[in-house]
Amino acid sequence: MAAKELAVLMMCFWIVCSTAGHEFFSSTDQIAQLYGKTKDLLKVFSQCIDAEKKNVETMKSVLPNLQLSYSDSVNPEKATKDPVAAYRLLGQLRNDLIYIEKHIQLNLYQCKEYQNELNAMIPEIPQLEDLDGAALGLIRLQEIYKLLPEAITKETSLNADEAYYVGLVAYDADKFQHAFLWFLYSLDRLTEYSTVDEKKLLGFLRYSAYLFGSLPLAIRFGQELLNLDPSNDEVRAQLNWFHRLQSNPDIITLNTESSNYEALCRGEIDKRTSKRQRALSCRYSTGGGNPRLMYAPVKEEVEWDEPRIIRYHDIISDREIEILKNISRPQLSRSKVYEDGEATVSDGRVSQSVGLHNDPLEARVCQRIADTTGLFMEKVESLEVQNYGIGGTFEPHCDALETVNDRIATFLIYMSDVGIGGSTVFPEVGVAVQPKKGSAVFWYNLHKNGELDLRTEHAGCPVLVGNKWVANKWIHEFGQEFKRPCSLSEWE
Repeated sequence: MAAKELAVLMMCFWIVCSTAGHEFFSSTDQIAQLYGKTKDLLKVFSQCIDAEKKNVETMKSVLPNLQLSYSDSVNPEKATKDPVAAYRLLGQLRNDLIYIEKHIQLNLYQCKEYQNELNAMIPEIPQLEDLDGAALGLIRLQEIYKLLPEAITKETSLNADEAYYVGLVAYDADKFQHAFLWFLYSLDRLTEYSTVDEKKLLGFLRYSAYLFGSLPLAIRFGQELLNLDPSNDEVRAQLNWFHRLQSNPDIITLNTESSNYEALCRGEIDKRTSKRQRALSCRYSTGGGNPRLMYAPVKEEVEWDEPRIIRYHDIISDREIEILKNISRPQLSRSKVYEDGEATVSDGRVSQSVGLHNDPLEARVCQRIADTTGLFMEKVESLEVQNYGIGGTFEPHCDALETVNDRIATFLIYMSDVGIGGSTVFPEVGVAVQPKKGSAVFWYNLHKNGELDLRTEHAGCPVLVGNKWVANKWIHEFGQEFKRPCSLSEWE
């Protein structure tokens, strides 16, 4: 390939790359997209080698080892359905991109005109904050679904170094039980090729057990560390101090106590709730006689009666979903929450999202929502498309902001199925709604008198297996006066 043609190719590649967001842990799709970009980068890397006459043998020796991990048989979107695999893939991509960038820069004698394009790689390399966020996502899944490291890594195991890093993140977050369990997992997987060593792990096991309050285990691992290094007077003094203390909570067994939100995420629904749900109905609806629905009524299922939570099946097609995903991907950025009127990033909402404005498909979806709900759609927010990350979640919250022209209703569209987890749960009433691709869930956030309905507090459970895509449409009060007349009752 001529040098000019290669330069054009590189320019186009980096223009595409640079449009993506720079946070990866909060969206599994961003990790999958980065996989494709890295794969394309390796192709460009191969072409650059052909242009480089000097040091060509050195560069060729680098390329084959990297290409082994980027075969056409690998489906990155499928791989990221497993959160542990997504965590490993993110770490691999970071290391490979740094390695590629380093070697291309060192061997750029004949590729000087591509220097600026290659410099665009730097913002695309996942940062340590991304790995920290991914590790915290794994820990969040463990906390919600009560999983030991051996359970969450059942499908994809981690090596000693990868597990050690998760333990460090847990330790820094003061989650000492999880830190201890990950350090123990790492210790069991130590090999001669591991970067972390036994002495370092024993030190962290000792401190994690002590900070959790499990003194017998702190003494045990402190003694093992002293056996490795008998001259360590600091460890000896600490052991003497530990022997004088009294505390022994169980650090091996995870706490079974949990909130109603966590129990619902695990599928633990009260028997009375299940009995009440069996009495609910489904039907074909014309939206109160809407002409557009007379010959093609919507499939309406009542998920709960008070507050009324409705699921509409087949509300959006697979083709429309893929179009919305493709439109959204280049614009995704970290989702925010409203606190004191300010939009801020929060650990309670781990996803990436984008609001779609003035798009023809968005307008069609908006019209479909109007036909289905019978509500006035001039006073609505733009359609917000979201993709959840590793352990992606949205903790319990109400959609209403308690402002003038508040969000009277929520229309939540599921754009993907989710293998395990990812349910929308309503802790106040004990209801869990499973994601089903193409369906949507609708509820009113306000009573007819305009007051906030606290029963509509809901949450998006962490995704244990799968990739979760949703789209939200928040509908506001103004214009609904004759669509949903207000009530003078204090309680309605």
